[in-house]
Amino acid sequence: MKNQKWPKRDLNTHYFPVPNEVFLLNLSPGELAVYCYLLFRENRKTYQCWPSYKRIGEAVGMSVNTVSKYVKSLEERGFITTEQTSVVTKSGQKRNGNLLYTICPIQPVLDQFYASQLVRMEQALRQQKTEKGNTEQESPV
Repeated sequence: MKNQKWPKRDLNTHYFPVPNEVFLLNLSPGELAVYCYLLFRENRKTYQCWPSYKRIGEAVGMSVNTVSKYVKSLEERGFITTEQTSVVTKSGQKRNGNLLYTICPIQPVLDQFYASQLVRMEQALRQQKTEKGNTEQESPV
């Protein structure tokens, strides 16, 4: 087999960017899959997309309820924001549309993550000091 030449791919059309920091933020595999799918679908100029839970679930192999759970988790952690949309049917009825997802900048998410880690470390240190103080008081020297 000779050296096979692979076709060159246009980075703007065949790939989508995932911030490296995402892998430092303790996302579950499900959260990561949903977040990556939203990045894949987003408009690179507006940072928005509006796939349905069903479409996301089909793409990442999850049920609608599981997708909903991960979307809420990503929203709580600051990765995305969501807005309700509505559509008007041909008969003039107003119906709920898909959620409009906006992908948030990663830096505030990182800052929040590191701040929460710092708080946990400070709490653990205080607890260690308290336990050490209690141990010293109990044992006579």
